[in-house]
Amino acid sequence: METTAEPRVLRLVGLGVRSRGAVVGVQQVREAVKRNKVMLAVVATDASPNSLDKIVPLLNARRVRFIEVPSASRLGAAVGRDQTAVVGIVDRQLAAGLRDLATSDPVRPREEGV
Repeated sequence: METTAEPRVLRLVGLGVRSRGAVVGVQQVREAVKRNKVMLAVVATDASPNSLDKIVPLLNARRVRFIEVPSASRLGAAVGRDQTAVVGIVDRQLAAGLRDLATSDPVRPREEGV
């Protein structure tokens, strides 16, 4: 993910948690993935190997796309915790917005004649 998009992604994730459009934590995300509720996941790359081993293979097996962010503490701060390894997005529109934001080019093309 582009480093300029990370703060925007984290803000949207925080809004999603407050609007109940997301679930937080490895166990809650695992349960939601098993029930096919998670549209997208946000995974902290510096989370413990044990946590990553529990969630990443399941996301891959269920073909749930995920966005990687570099810091579990920043992801946790966005959702009101000290740290968190993963947040699962269950709201379809929020997932689409996050996906677009994470893959978009942060520099807008210049308009002709301006």
